[in-house]
Amino acid sequence: MATKKAKITKEMLISLYMESVLENGKAPKSIYHFAKENNFEEADFYAFFGNFERVEKEIFLQFYQNTLNLLEANQAYLEYGTKEKMLSFYFTFFELLAANRSYVVLALKLHHNPLKNLVPLTLLREQFKEYTASILTDEYRIATQKLQNVQDKAIQESAWLQLLFTIKFWLEDDSPAFEKTDILIEKAVNTTFELMRVAPVNQLLDLGKFLFKEKFQSKF
Repeated sequence: MATKKAKITKEMLISLYMESVLENGKAPKSIYHFAKENNFEEADFYAFFGNFERVEKEIFLQFYQNTLNLLEANQAYLEYGTKEKMLSFYFTFFELLAANRSYVVLALKLHHNPLKNLVPLTLLREQFKEYTASILTDEYRIATQKLQNVQDKAIQESAWLQLLFTIKFWLEDDSPAFEKTDILIEKAVNTTFELMRVAPVNQLLDLGKFLFKEKFQSKF
């Protein structure tokens, strides 16, 4: 009697893919070979993913989602301010990366073209930008709506570039327990949020509106 195959899930495919990359130092030769080596049908793979690139993107998305799940399970985190939430995200996210460092290093250095190595981070980028927008408070927002929309997009992109830079730094960090990355995170996030404080900007906008009203509107 033939052995009944286990039901294939998205999580199983991700785990098998990561294991294959770690053992071979590269992505599987093809979906056909990947399925055959792991005793499942190609159709099982395509039920969840269209190609290996999508699997790679999903892995980093799961690192992000697991980070949020851990944070949101902590009542103290829910009461943090914007800067404290971002710091918590960074430290938790990089702990998860460290637990999977061998795979992460391989995944982000598989290609000679640096831009190609950024492809696995595509879904992470979109979700992290949304996360950044979700934790922003009025302390970091310009009062004028039109400028606020521009500012929010700029902050999201800047936050992503900072995370990207930190990932690159971490990939090269050979300090014990990646302590240099921890130092970078604290300094970078603290500095960024100090620069983002918009109270002086709001005051300048108020002054500008006052001068416009007094010097220009009064003439018409």
